[in-house]
Amino acid sequence: MKGLMNTQLGAVVIDPEVIARYAGSVAVECFGIVGMAMVSMKDGLVKLVLGDNLTRGVHVMIQDNKITLNFHVIVSYGVSISAVADNLISNVKYKVEEFTGMSIEKINIFVEGVRVID
Repeated sequence: MKGLMNTQLGAVVIDPEVIARYAGSVAVECFGIVGMAMVSMKDGLVKLVLGDNLTRGVHVMIQDNKITLNFHVIVSYGVSISAVADNLISNVKYKVEEFTGMSIEKINIFVEGVRVID
């Protein structure tokens, strides 16, 4: 379902792909996040997603103009996962709500792997 806002001049429709791309770009800027993860259902392997494919690690659901985001991430080795998750949630919640004008109902974070960064 797409996000819909009615204004006095007409309707604004936001595609979930746009929200996923923006949320993915905000997420990779957060401390401790190496990148988004794409899980292959066929063989169960996790791939690190960088660049333009950030939407592959983000799943967006919109219901009654409330957004639910699922992030599949890879975190840096040696950082506190709870601290990284708290940082990710607060940054994404603020920036996506500001960007879309819709509220975030829930953010789920799935840590798919850990990477050592040089």
